Amino acid sequence: MTPGALDGMVTPADAEAIAAEVLPAGVERFVTGGAGGELTLAANRAAFDRLHLLPRVLADVSATSTTATLLADPAALPLAVAPMAYQRAVHPDGELAAARAAFTAGVPFTACTFSSMPVEDIAATGATVWFQLYWLRDRGVTKELLARAEAAGARALMLTVDTPYMGRRQADMRGAFTLPEGVSAVHFERGRDGVPSGARDGVSAIAAQTAGVVDPSLSWSDLDWLRDHTRLPLVLKGILDPADADRAAAHGADGIVVSNHGGRQLDGALPALDALPAVVDTVAGRSRILLDSGVRSGTDILKALALGASGVLVGRPVLWGLAAGGEAGVSRVLTLLREELENALALAGCPDPASAARLRTARAPGGDLR
Repeated sequence: MTPGALDGMVTPADAEAIAAEVLPAGVERFVTGGAGGELTLAANRAAFDRLHLLPRVLADVSATSTTATLLADPAALPLAVAPMAYQRAVHPDGELAAARAAFTAGVPFTACTFSSMPVEDIAATGATVWFQLYWLRDRGVTKELLARAEAAGARALMLTVDTPYMGRRQADMRGAFTLPEGVSAVHFERGRDGVPSGARDGVSAIAAQTAGVVDPSLSWSDLDWLRDHTRLPLVLKGILDPADADRAAAHGADGIVVSNHGGRQLDGALPALDALPAVVDTVAGRSRILLDSGVRSGTDILKALALGASGVLVGRPVLWGLAAGGEAGVSRVLTLLREELENALALAGCPDPASAARLRTARAPGGDLR
């Protein structure tokens, strides 16, 4: 993809169209697809579409800012790159290209347990790195990953709590999806728990690998063990029920990510945006709240802020940008999100992300004001 084509992108959705053209069919399905009948995948977007904002007027927005504090550190946008596995399946530079773009944009990059580049190399890009952890069957490997993330300079630990098993992603199963040659989960090298290389009919190699290494026995009591083995701020990703959010805050979680895994886990789960207000009300400031699943535009970010989130995680648009043009493609997507957010904040009468919390919202048609 030429730089001129990237400059011609007007929205992150333009990157999606380019990615659909350039990615192999199996990889494109892996990135874009969801679980089951993809009801939750579609519902995530529908939730954003039916939420309406009431802009404020006669507010001086001649000088606006997009800076925010997501956890402990300031960011240029109320946005972090979501944890996403195997990014070299999308582009040869994989996580390194995406992390360099995040560094340029001034936003955190979340390195995944199943990354195709080592956390040390990702951190060397200069980006603010958060490390995402799946709860592993092998506690020794878990301790090693925690130590590596801390030594590399990770600023937070994000524990994914909605994946005791992988959701039934039917497109991957039908295509017996396996990773492209040379792409692997590098944190499991040296012959331990590698991704199966052979495809089998009706089986996703990714699902088989996840089942082999992720421990489904994860429970609240394990958070104490985790606290004993890391000094990093702890974020729990994958919470929808306010009762779970309340318990997470009581356990001292520094952050909570309201998420249904982008529609890739339980099909039929509540859209994350619809779950957000009750979580915000229940947590009542005890933990920072981030929103993940379905964010596609700057206006989407504004809607999440209006419902009380401190910021959002952005996933698929980053992968589309990566496919479209490597680091330059991700940079273009992040630039578009910044430009869209700047415009949306100003038109809503908000000089900065923090002021968006005072906006009222309504769900259409005929929804009550909030």
